[in-house]
Amino acid sequence: MLETGLVHTSVLSVNDENTALAMGSGDLPVLATPAMIALMENAAMLAVASYLPEGSTTVGGQISVSHLRPSAVGSIITATAVLEDIDGKKLFFRVEARQNEIVIGEGTHIRYIVDNEKFLSRLSH
Repeated sequence: MLETGLVHTSVLSVNDENTALAMGSGDLPVLATPAMIALMENAAMLAVASYLPEGSTTVGGQISVSHLRPSAVGSIITATAVLEDIDGKKLFFRVEARQNEIVIGEGTHIRYIVDNEKFLSRLSH
């Protein structure tokens, strides 16, 4: 049953492909903010995935995060998402990224429950 308090933690190893330099979001070989955000979104998606109706998924609608500290290549990053509120098909998460015990990013994320087929049928060609 979809309910508040659902939580998931996703893990990422910082490598050359997910640095700011490689992703074009900066020019230093540190964890790219877009990579940290993707990890947070992944944690939120997986926190609720097994509780959704068949043929449904969630899509990101809004994310507001702060990237607080840099992480070097070789660092292990965890992102945890906690479902804090549900408003119909709108899901509200608190997200946090850590390197060991140090918080490197934090914020909020909204996802929407969608029917896979209906959602894909709205694509522009």
